[in-house]
Amino acid sequence: MTATAKVLLYSDDRTVREQVRLALGRRIAADLPELEVVDTATQPAVLKALSEGTYDLCIFDGEAVPSGGMGVAKQVKDEYANCPPILLLVARPQDAWLATWSGAEAIVGYPIDPVRLPQTVADLLRHAGVAAKA
Repeated sequence: MTATAKVLLYSDDRTVREQVRLALGRRIAADLPELEVVDTATQPAVLKALSEGTYDLCIFDGEAVPSGGMGVAKQVKDEYANCPPILLLVARPQDAWLATWSGAEAIVGYPIDPVRLPQTVADLLRHAGVAAKA
């Protein structure tokens, strides 16, 4: 049982990060802990954050530039032994095969859906064994 669920959010676009934060809020379900979201805007920042901390979930923007979230997801899955689940934000449903290639556990399409995103995050956290502190 954890006090917070730590989420690493990667997007080069500040407005995307804000939309994700707004959609998730502080708590997405009664059976899950409050969220602590750590923002990153670059690939090196993602790698540094994962090297220095422990996260329950990563949310990567598949449309980020110059390092897209799918490539970053693939790198992280290949290089980090205990990689947390990854959710990719994608612009086109046709990119689902690339998300699979990258090793991501789930995708959510743009525009950010304030119902679907929290539901998908909750499902991933539950599957990872994250639970609210009793």
